[in-house]
Amino acid sequence: MIVHNKDAKIVNCEPGVTRKVLSYSDELMMAEVSFKKDSRGNTHQHPHRQITYVAKGRFEFTIDGETSTVEQGGSIFIPGDAVHGVHALEDGILVDIFTPMRKDFL
Repeated sequence: MIVHNKDAKIVNCEPGVTRKVLSYSDELMMAEVSFKKDSRGNTHQHPHRQITYVAKGRFEFTIDGETSTVEQGGSIFIPGDAVHGVHALEDGILVDIFTPMRKDFL
């Protein structure tokens, strides 16, 4: 399946945060999440394992109480059920990969 970014549906998440679901199967999903400076991905948890790639910008990630700053080109692994959230230190884009796919995103 080929998904062109320009054709992906934009979903509003938290204030200043939008998400596009890109390619996915039952086992795997990729989403692009755009942030305005100072917006947040609120603290949450889910059973899916997640890898996030910082495509643009600089973000402060908190995973199970530990906070780190990650810049463009960096990546993060988030284990299933880990409590996590993110704060955009500047305008930016994250690419999230989930396994299994997030049915709640469809």
